[in-house]
Amino acid sequence: MVDLFVSWRDYHRCIEQLAANLYQSGWQFNQIICLARGGLRVGDLLARIYDLPLAILATSSYGGSNGQVRGSLTFGQDLTMTTPNLGDRILLVDDLVDSGITLEKTLIWLDRRYGSCISEVRTAVLWYKACSVIKPDYYVDYLPNNPWIHQPFEIYEQTSPAELAAKVMGQTSGLGAQEGH
Repeated sequence: MVDLFVSWRDYHRCIEQLAANLYQSGWQFNQIICLARGGLRVGDLLARIYDLPLAILATSSYGGSNGQVRGSLTFGQDLTMTTPNLGDRILLVDDLVDSGITLEKTLIWLDRRYGSCISEVRTAVLWYKACSVIKPDYYVDYLPNNPWIHQPFEIYEQTSPAELAAKVMGQTSGLGAQEGH
């Protein structure tokens, strides 16, 4: 399997490119739903750029060794949102579409739970792999060789709180506590 290593800079560039692609399409949406965990950062930034409400749906399908073993798909009980009602033109966001099963089943889940409120759903991801059973409406990079994507935040999946504390304390020794926002 080929590997694709993504830096923070490239990761943010992809989100910005996705935002531009959406804008250039002319499609008007009034709600963003992101799939947690991978789509959280993408959804958060798009919600900030477009100044639209963000809803979160927790999903899980990977685990095992280094989080690279696909298991059964699990959905959260419901959407988490801060608005009283879900918008009717939904942008469903994730970081990538691999097999496409998560995106495909999420569309079914949304239709069953909120179908009467939704007039249209479109999908957006950063990376679209050729092996996917579904083609997203919007994407930044098409990956014909189906690489395993190593995203910049994955380092935290192999870092314990104790290791992180030791690292941070080593970097900040001698510095006073700083107030921040």
